[in-house]
Amino acid sequence: MKRTQVQLDDVTYERVRRRAFEARRSISAVIRETLAAALDPDRPKITRPADLTFVGAGRSRQRPQRPVSEYHDAALAEAWLPRTRPSRRRR
Repeated sequence: MKRTQVQLDDVTYERVRRRAFEARRSISAVIRETLAAALDPDRPKITRPADLTFVGAGRSRQRPQRPVSEYHDAALAEAWLPRTRPSRRRR
């Protein structure tokens, strides 16, 4: 990666800074991505959720812990922790 300096007018800087803040990214990353997109017009652009064809492609078995996004700890415990059996006492 090469280091360079770019001078931006106040309006452009604020727009880039705001976009970086909203995306939780650095200003440098936003500028790099924007330049890459502008300089490579053949690059496919994802603009709509329908373009993300891989979303929902997988299936998961969520059984009693639905949705897993909320009950992930219970789902992991069920999948990975050894099941405990009640102990039998000898008399």
